Amino acid sequence: MVAIDESEHSAYALKWTLDHFFTPTPNPIFKLVLIHAKPSAISTLGLAGPAEVIEGDARNVLCDAVDKHHASILVVGSHAYGTIKRAVLGSVSDYCAHHAHCTVMIVKKPKTKH
Repeated sequence: MVAIDESEHSAYALKWTLDHFFTPTPNPIFKLVLIHAKPSAISTLGLAGPAEVIEGDARNVLCDAVDKHHASILVVGSHAYGTIKRAVLGSVSDYCAHHAHCTVMIVKKPKTKH
């Protein structure tokens, strides 16, 4: 299961997942489920595999989706918020790491070198 939103961190986490868990074989080992938590649901995404846009707080939506789909791993991108922003907004990845009933992989987008 991959948590997605409109951020480049989310896109990187999805690409990382596809690169590391999926190969061009006729019988894939894994089933991919994409979950997008929104304050108000507007549509279902048409990406590779089952996808859901679910209304609600991302922390709760993701942990509930893990249980619903019996996910063995949840991949989330890291927004790399600083201490203050993380304290105010909360960290979805940190919450999921502590509350999801599966392995949680937090994928960080590498910083570009100048």
